[in-house]
Amino acid sequence: MEVINYEIRYKLQTFTVHDKREAETGKKWRASNPLRSADDVDRFARGIYDTLDADKEHFVLLALNNKNRFIGFKLISTGSLTASLVHPREVWRAAIFLDAAAVVFVHNHPSGDPAPSPEDIDITKRLKETGDLLGIRVLDHVVLGHERFFSFNDKGLL
Repeated sequence: MEVINYEIRYKLQTFTVHDKREAETGKKWRASNPLRSADDVDRFARGIYDTLDADKEHFVLLALNNKNRFIGFKLISTGSLTASLVHPREVWRAAIFLDAAAVVFVHNHPSGDPAPSPEDIDITKRLKETGDLLGIRVLDHVVLGHERFFSFNDKGLL
């Protein structure tokens, strides 16, 4: 009797890093350009959000190196029209996997109004606290609305 061994291997892709960043001018954003301001993040993130459903809320992590240069991103959560569930465990797992020295959080409000909700403020505080414990700098949380944005850092909320 002949014994046949079958080996089944599964390859699960858990992180996808994209480099699709077009500034409003049509010029490609260079990976060597640091993200220095909320305006930079807004222009950069709009290229990512152009590929996502506009009628849903999406929470994205932008991973940066120690010079605030983009090294990758992870779509953490896709929610409904009014909410997206975000847990620190998922956020920091992605940041650690991407070897981030710093991060910027970005999410959109399909309503077009970028004003943060009380839940947005709470999760940002929680993520900032856990980032401090891990030694990963939280530079900003930018909420995208229709042709405008809200920056937690610019408003002194970080």
